[in-house]
Amino acid sequence: MPQQDNLSDSNSAGSAPSVFFLSGIPGLEAMHLWISIPFCSVFTVALLGNCTILYVLKTEPSLHKPMYYFLAMLAVVDLVLSTTIIPKTLSIFWFNSREISFNACLVQMFFLHSFFNVESGVLVAMAFDRYVAICNPLKYTTILTNSVIAIIGLVVLARPVFIRIPMFIMLKRLSFCRSHVIAHCYCEHMAVVKLACGNTRFNDIYGLFLTLFIVGQDLMFITMSYVKILKTVLSLASKEEQLKAFGTCISHLCAILIVYTPMVLSAVFHRFGHLVAPHIHVLMAIFYFIFPPMMNPIVYGVKTKEIRSKVRLRFRRKNF
Repeated sequence: MPQQDNLSDSNSAGSAPSVFFLSGIPGLEAMHLWISIPFCSVFTVALLGNCTILYVLKTEPSLHKPMYYFLAMLAVVDLVLSTTIIPKTLSIFWFNSREISFNACLVQMFFLHSFFNVESGVLVAMAFDRYVAICNPLKYTTILTNSVIAIIGLVVLARPVFIRIPMFIMLKRLSFCRSHVIAHCYCEHMAVVKLACGNTRFNDIYGLFLTLFIVGQDLMFITMSYVKILKTVLSLASKEEQLKAFGTCISHLCAILIVYTPMVLSAVFHRFGHLVAPHIHVLMAIFYFIFPPMMNPIVYGVKTKEIRSKVRLRFRRKNF
């Protein structure tokens, strides 16, 4: 009883809790061991796929081109996202390891939200790469130099990191006088904010604004790039040239669908939250972060001829 009183007093005074407890998937706790099987499979595919992509891109000089530099960035981001969320989730499913410190919770949240926005920015950079390659092919190498690619990479990384900092500073200052149990498998921003007492309007509005601003801005740039690409492709003389030019964009278009479709579905589920069971919310939120890391290397491995041929060549060398 004295410990509970001290905890209540410290929370009412506005101090942050030392630890949170992650519930896992609400309502499906008895099935955690079975649910861990597809989660572990997805994580394994994501690790193997993205590491293979990075290895092939690093060891094949013929792939040291702007398009593949951006693909390497995408693979790194996918590795960060998957390793940020899945190991802790599996530890909950396998070992019932639900405890996470407040600071570790903030770090996990920061990496998840920031690097999802980084992934969105990389897709914009890849759209710009396709635009230059198709609309200005003669200037491709002079526009997308190594220094320009490095600058684009730094901007893509810095943009979400810096604009997300105020949100986490405000979250750090909140007091938590309610339950310390987060009804989730990871530290999701709104799930943590719901546990706070006092005024959380800034966190609610700023978090929503960032999502709409970053994603809306990125989708606008991607759409503008593809409108110009489409005009250029349709102006080509033969059908064969048109198909060849547009074929270089197929992998990128698939990546856009893979990244943004789960986000849209998650937003729809949040909008109609009162009609959806809590475990569906959590599963969709996890799907939102782990589906792209699994699918992106598969799509680029299957759809990109150069990568597919190099991977086959590597495996043949190892077999002999």
